[in-house]
Amino acid sequence: MTRHAPQSFDVKGGPEHGRAHLPLIRAGLKQAGLDGFIVPHEDEYNNEYLPDRAERLAWATGFTGSAGAAVILSGKAAVFADGRYTEQVREQVDAKLFEICGLPDPGPAKWLEDNAPKGARIGYDPRLHTPDALARFHAAADKAGAALVAVETNPIDAAWADQPPPPMARAVPHPVEYAGEGHGPKRTRIGAAIAKDGAEAVAVTDPASIAWLFNIRGGDVRRSPLALSAAILNADGTAALFIEPAKVGDDLRAHLGNEVAIRPEGEFAQGLAELSGKRVRVDPAASSAWVFDRLGEAGAEIVRGADPCALPRAAKNPVEIEGARKAHVRDGAAVTRFLHWLDTEAQSGEIDEIEAAVKLESFRAGLDSLRDLSFDTISGAGPNGALPHYRVSTASNRKLARGTLYLVDSGGQYPDGTTDITRTVPIGEPTAEMKIRFTLVLKGHIALSRVRFPKGTTGAQLDALARLPLWMAGLDYDHGTGHGVGSYLGVHEGPQRIAKVGSAVPLEPGMILSNEPGYYKPGEYGIRVENLQVVTAPAPLPGGEREMMGFETLTLAPIHRGLVDDALLTGEEREWLDAYHAQVRAKLAPLLDGETRTWLIRACEPLYGATP
Repeated sequence: MTRHAPQSFDVKGGPEHGRAHLPLIRAGLKQAGLDGFIVPHEDEYNNEYLPDRAERLAWATGFTGSAGAAVILSGKAAVFADGRYTEQVREQVDAKLFEICGLPDPGPAKWLEDNAPKGARIGYDPRLHTPDALARFHAAADKAGAALVAVETNPIDAAWADQPPPPMARAVPHPVEYAGEGHGPKRTRIGAAIAKDGAEAVAVTDPASIAWLFNIRGGDVRRSPLALSAAILNADGTAALFIEPAKVGDDLRAHLGNEVAIRPEGEFAQGLAELSGKRVRVDPAASSAWVFDRLGEAGAEIVRGADPCALPRAAKNPVEIEGARKAHVRDGAAVTRFLHWLDTEAQSGEIDEIEAAVKLESFRAGLDSLRDLSFDTISGAGPNGALPHYRVSTASNRKLARGTLYLVDSGGQYPDGTTDITRTVPIGEPTAEMKIRFTLVLKGHIALSRVRFPKGTTGAQLDALARLPLWMAGLDYDHGTGHGVGSYLGVHEGPQRIAKVGSAVPLEPGMILSNEPGYYKPGEYGIRVENLQVVTAPAPLPGGEREMMGFETLTLAPIHRGLVDDALLTGEEREWLDAYHAQVRAKLAPLLDGETRTWLIRACEPLYGATP
């Protein structure tokens, strides 16, 4: 597996894509006898970050956001993007060719219902839709009097003459010293769990679950160490891993042993057919409709249920938690070197967003353990910082001008952990309004860091804590407060999350989540404070009657005290900030020297000057 690829700042999408490619797609649809086609932003594995080959939505429309869809009809078309990409989608998509719509309102299913001609045949690729998602399109087509038609050959692929080849990075063992548990015990444990629920086998198609279950990692997907593949796990713990032979070496064969059959990925359909007559568990929110179709044709009895690897993967074991602590110390030292640079050289007003992102990447690249970034760095100066998921490009690049705020959201992939941190830094003197709103965000962050909660609590029940200080000032933010994070896996991991509309899955000890409230003033600046934190084991509180869980903060880097209006903080909030900075200083100072170490000690001073 190779070391990380440096971040690119060239935008691959743009309006010219739709202008050049839409006619090719429509010609292909006509030849196939179709009146339309649904283009999701998904690949065959339901990945968040896609291999270049699977960027079908970008090729068809020009929109490169990580969440979206399109519906192409013979006479009209629409592109859908959520609130994170409102400006980006309008810049990248030709509005004369595509109606630009929101997610979830109206969403592609509702648009199809309102616009599909009666009698129309609307194509879809069953490998790119889950049954749950597809059910909404079926309902919409029925209401419109149209019909959905599964295609064997995706018309985007047929029209895309220079489509990149499938990724073929080598898959490698993930040592038990990082995983904390061998894949044999994992397979036995998950097999027993599905047997208890009455299933004889489970089809596993989520690459993150496969990586966790078999203790393997790969390089098929940017920023996530995944080996694209599929698997069938039997109730007795034996399994078949369907993976391209070019990805398999002797080390992987020896690692997997005799209880795991290694078969070419092209045999996955045959493997599903071999489950004829068996009760097979499949996750309708993660596996594609194609998997369900193949099992149905084989005569298997489909048991719909959540991916049995998802919860065990999310609840990290002690080795994974300790690895996360160590990874955050190393990562925190790199980030602190960058924050020192921001507070000194970058205060000139002449540094731009790309230079800042490259500088941060260089500090992380200096760590021998870095394998990749965990996502492309969000480097937003001034008004660009007001776009929560902004991605800097050569076209959008701005200078870190004095009198503005700079927001940087970044992370790294290390063999013992995945990191994700956001810091907001003033360039020059911040205004009183900036300080007040930063402090409101910080108050929400502290509330979510300090909370104690009983077993059974979900992230949705905690979300309001992070928003309350903003709400009391008539403010809010339009993204979730926290997402799950993998252990040297995806930086966005379910099923746990903290959001207004959160997961129904209760938080469990060992789950790692982000804590990232924010505030965004369009056209001016953005603010976000993000740390990762792990759910702690239940413990009694003095005088309490029930055991309570809480959070241990993992991320270590100074929070800019120059943006804090300490008059707005309560005594307990000041104590939290001072204690956090004392921990940052204690853990990171031994890894730093010279001016950076001196700066860190100063940046971590208590609000009122006394050593905590």
